[in-house]
Amino acid sequence: MAQHAQMKVAWRIVALLVGVVFVFAGLTKIVDLQPFRFLDPMDFARDIDNYKILPWTFSVWFAFYLPWLEVICGIALIFRRWYSGALAILLALLLTFIGATIAAKVRGIDISCGCFGHFSDQLSFAWHLALDCVILAGLCGLVVRNRALSG
Repeated sequence: MAQHAQMKVAWRIVALLVGVVFVFAGLTKIVDLQPFRFLDPMDFARDIDNYKILPWTFSVWFAFYLPWLEVICGIALIFRRWYSGALAILLALLLTFIGATIAAKVRGIDISCGCFGHFSDQLSFAWHLALDCVILAGLCGLVVRNRALSG
């Protein structure tokens, strides 16, 4: 019984960490903390457009809505509201982002991913990919556990 409680706590910590990562990622695209001001979504739209996958109109649309979606889904993981939906959305977003990043790298496009605002500018492609894979592993574990508990 104690092992079950420990596993439950461990998975709760994973959900909290993943939730905080996505809240942070979303907020770094919305506000600049030093000095506190709202960022121009067009900067993030240019980051999205640098991948050369979507038309400019979609890049702008994503720049306005994607950060808020990340924040809301992160909060959903933290507070366990709309948990299954948040897991599905975040898993889809992360898989899409990893695929787009790899595709850009293969095509020789040097990009700033914009995933953590200016905090991620100093990270190499390998570090970004490693970080994304760790987050992906956490998300996949949460999805599998959630399905096991639901089914």
